[in-house]
Amino acid sequence: MKLTLSLLFLFLSIVQGLNPKCDVQDHSSTLQVIHVFSPCSPFRPSKPLSFEESVLQMQAKDKTRLQFLDSLVARKSTVPIASGRQIIQSPTYIVRAKIGTPPQTLLLAMDTSNDAAWIPCTACDGCTSSLFAPEKSTTFKNVSCSAPECKQVPNPSCGVSTCNFNFTYGSSSIAANLVQDTVTLATDPIPIYKFGCVSKTTGTSTPPQGLLGLGRGPLSLLSQTQNLYQSTFSYCLPSFKSLNFSGSLRLGPVAQPKKIKYTPLLKNPRRSSLYYVNLQAIRVGRRIVDIPPAALAFNPTTGAGTIFDSGTVFTRLVEPVYVAVRDEFRRRVGPNLIVTSLGGFDTCYNVPIVAPTITFLFSGMNVTLPEDNILIHSTAGSTTCLAMAAAPDNVNSVLNVIANMQQQNHRVLFDIPNSRVGVSRELCT
Repeated sequence: MKLTLSLLFLFLSIVQGLNPKCDVQDHSSTLQVIHVFSPCSPFRPSKPLSFEESVLQMQAKDKTRLQFLDSLVARKSTVPIASGRQIIQSPTYIVRAKIGTPPQTLLLAMDTSNDAAWIPCTACDGCTSSLFAPEKSTTFKNVSCSAPECKQVPNPSCGVSTCNFNFTYGSSSIAANLVQDTVTLATDPIPIYKFGCVSKTTGTSTPPQGLLGLGRGPLSLLSQTQNLYQSTFSYCLPSFKSLNFSGSLRLGPVAQPKKIKYTPLLKNPRRSSLYYVNLQAIRVGRRIVDIPPAALAFNPTTGAGTIFDSGTVFTRLVEPVYVAVRDEFRRRVGPNLIVTSLGGFDTCYNVPIVAPTITFLFSGMNVTLPEDNILIHSTAGSTTCLAMAAAPDNVNSVLNVIANMQQQNHRVLFDIPNSRVGVSRELCT
């Protein structure tokens, strides 16, 4: 250490000799910080810079530095998305997540209408895919019944000092224990993340390797990472035909699109996890179709209104809305063409067609769907259908759902602090 300091003082003495204004009197072990443009700096340019030149040079270096920092943050907080159809034969969109220490990799379904994440665990009864092994993780821990999070799960009950809960997902029933462990998305480790460790499941609706909840509730990813991501995220869903992880989930306000139009998010205390928006009208081609205002109205009491949802595949519209859109679509395609049906789709054609655009008119934002977001084709290519349907005739028949096929190749940005959602066209297939 003494040798190093002696060499430093010798170097500074040489500098002092070159510039008599540099007077190094302090021979203590405290190192001096010298600005690059200081008269005492050995890195000072040989030709003196003017004040304007030095300011511009520093500004340029700052700009480069900030671009570097932005690139680090942007890469750090971006998670690749893939279509589950091609990889795990599931209609959902999936992200890679690493759970535990050492990490175990699973492909979790991304769901904007659910809160708590849940993952099938070792010895799960009825689970059909890769399982998370808690016994292999040194950071795994059960959450006790007295923990406040136990009151935030659906139908909680107390096991042997552990918090248990059960719920339904589609046609499936799921039982789980509330646990905590480190969850890593991209390269961001999230310690003490609370999620459900699935012990039993029935039915066929369950995503095989588990689910990541992106809703607005207390146990969602947004709530548990509020300090890290500031309750802001966006995604671009690739085509369901895409074979790779070409989509992206961007977490946090950094690197989100600047030029994007927004519509306000609406709050429904009865269904606080859902992303409600104000859909005011729908245009088919150049014509705004005739829809009863009540069919689009937001009603927190009944749950009526319109939501964005990443887990539903095809857009569902309440019956009067769907009928108005469907009839105008048929008229534009050609009223004399024979219309057939395919499963739940009632507007199909066995000849090539030219489809009109469909535009959703939200408060403050319009989203126009091109043909790829409107039509589905049979595997043989001989049948083409309108990829929308009427809402099922049940308790959810009041809800319009903008689903993932209609969101494909769009950037959908959820900005919770400012209570808004934005949509812009982006090719990510």
